Amino acid sequence: MLKQTANWWAGLGKPEYGGELVVRANNDIVNFDPYNSPGGNIHSAWLERLVSDDWTLDPAVFDFKAHWRPAQYLTGQLAASWEMPDASTYVAHLRRGIRWQDIPPANGREFNAEDVVFHFERMCGLGEFGNKPSPRRMPQFQDLVSVTAADRYTVVFKWKIANPALIMEALHMVSPMLGLENPEAVRQWGNLDDWHHAIGTGPFILKDFVPGQSATLVKNQKYWGHDERYPEHKLPYLDRLRFVIVPDEAEAIEMMRQGKIDIIDHISPKQAYALRKTNPEILMLTHPDSNAESIEPRNDVKPFNDIRVRKALQLAIDLPAISKSHYDGIVAPYPTTFTSRYMTGWGFPWEEWPQELKEEYTYNPPRAKKLLAEAGYPNGFQTNVVADGHDDIELMRIVKSYFAEIGVGMEIRVMASPEWQEFVSKGRRHDQLAYHAGGPLGHTSAPYHDLLQFQKTGRNNWAMVDDPGFDAFMPRALAAKTVEEMKKVMRDANEYVAWQHFSISLLQPMAYSLCQPWVKGFSGQFGSAWAHGGGPALTGFYVGRFWIDSKMKKSHLSRV
Repeated sequence: MLKQTANWWAGLGKPEYGGELVVRANNDIVNFDPYNSPGGNIHSAWLERLVSDDWTLDPAVFDFKAHWRPAQYLTGQLAASWEMPDASTYVAHLRRGIRWQDIPPANGREFNAEDVVFHFERMCGLGEFGNKPSPRRMPQFQDLVSVTAADRYTVVFKWKIANPALIMEALHMVSPMLGLENPEAVRQWGNLDDWHHAIGTGPFILKDFVPGQSATLVKNQKYWGHDERYPEHKLPYLDRLRFVIVPDEAEAIEMMRQGKIDIIDHISPKQAYALRKTNPEILMLTHPDSNAESIEPRNDVKPFNDIRVRKALQLAIDLPAISKSHYDGIVAPYPTTFTSRYMTGWGFPWEEWPQELKEEYTYNPPRAKKLLAEAGYPNGFQTNVVADGHDDIELMRIVKSYFAEIGVGMEIRVMASPEWQEFVSKGRRHDQLAYHAGGPLGHTSAPYHDLLQFQKTGRNNWAMVDDPGFDAFMPRALAAKTVEEMKKVMRDANEYVAWQHFSISLLQPMAYSLCQPWVKGFSGQFGSAWAHGGGPALTGFYVGRFWIDSKMKKSHLSRV
C-alpha cells in the first residue's frame, strides 16, 4: 500500500494571489439551478457540497482522476465531519461560521442545518416539496426517507435501506445535484434558472453572463475557506474566473496558442499533440475518459433482439487496429463492460476473461457472417445509427466500413447534441442503433451508479435492455454488507453483461486537457476540476485553490 508523503506539495511552488483564470466552455451554459440543470454547468463556483476531495492527499496514494471518490479519500466541505450511527442513518455535522454570499435576499446570513434540509427536500421531493422531485434526482436517492435538522449544525438523513456503502455513495458522489442553493432565493423567485439569482457559499460570485459568449465570476471577498495545505492562506487565490464559450475546437486551440485561454478540457488527441509540437510549454494532461466508446443496438427489436446479430457486429470490428490507427496506439486495445478497466478491483477486466469469451470480441469476419446467416440474414441487412454530432463521428465511419465487410450497411444519422438528447436519451425514438460518447460502458463512476446502466429505466439504457438476469444484481448489491461482497456483485454483473452483448464495445479513449504553464497548484488532481475526473461539480473547489504565476505568464505572453 502506498504511503502519504508529508508536505508533498512543497514542490508545486508558492501560492500567489490575484489574476484571472480563463477556461474554455465547450457548450453554452443553459441553466443556473441544480434542480433543473442537465449538468455540465458551472454551479460549483458558488454552490458547495457537504464533502469534497482531500486537498492534502498525496496523488501517489489516490490521484482523483476517476469520477468515483471512495469515502476514505474525502473530507468535509460544508460538513466538518460525518458519521453513520446505524446502517440506515447518516449524520452530517456542519462547520460553524459559514455564510451565504452577501447578495439579497441571502444578505450574508449564516449557513445552517435547515438550509441542508431545504436543498435535499427540494431535490428529492420530500417535505413541502412532496412528490415533486427534481428531474435530475439521482436514482441513489429514491430510498431517502427524511432529512431533518437535529440542531442548528446537525443534519440527519434517514434511508429505507440499511446499506452504508450506497448511502455514502449517494451523498459523496460527484454530481451538480449536491451543490446547495440558497433557500431565500428559491422562495423569492421560484427557481434559479436566471443567472442573476445565483447565490451560494462558494469562493466565486457570478457577476456577468452573456449567452453564447462568456460567464464572469469574481472573488468572494468574504469566503470562509482556507487552503488546507497552507492553513494561514484565505481562499480563493484568483481575483476572477472566466468561462469563454467556444464550441469550435480549432478556434479554441488558436486562442490557447495566443494565451487567451488558460485551460481547455476534453480535446481531441490529434489537436492536443499538434499544439504540443508548436507550443511545447503548454501542459498536456491525460486521464481515462469517464466512459468507453460503444454503440447501442436496440435489444428489443429485430434484428438486434437476436444475440447472434449482436455478437456478429462485435466480431466485425478490429479493436486493436482501431487502437493503433485511430488512437495512435495510446489507448488500450481491449473491449470493456459497464465498469472501466481503470476501476481496479471493481469490474471484469479483459485479462480475467475466459478464452471463449475473448473470442467473441476478437476480429473474425467469417464467424460474424456465419452468425448472421444462422440468425436469418445470410446477405446482411441495412441499418442506421443516430449519432451525437459532438462526439467521434470519424470513429463511426470506421465502424461503418467494418460492418460493410460482413454485409451490414449502416447509415450514419448525425444530430446536434440537444436534438440527440431529445430524440434518443429522452424520447427513445431511435429505431436501430444509437451512439453517444457518454454511453453505458466503461464507467469510472461509483459502483451502485454503474449498476443502473442497463436497468430497464436507466438513463443511459439506449439499448432498451429489459433483462431480469441483469436486474437481479441490484438486490444483491443492496444486500451486500461488505466491500468485498459488493466487489463480487460487480464482477459477476460485468461478466454477465459481457456474455449478453447488450452493447457493441469499442475502446476507452483517454481524455485530454491542455493547461498553460503559469496555472499552478495542481498535481494529479487537475482532471478532477473538469468534466472527466470530477466535472463541474468540483470546479469551485479546485479553481479556488489554483493560482497564477504572474511573472511566468507575463514572460510567456511577451514572446507571443
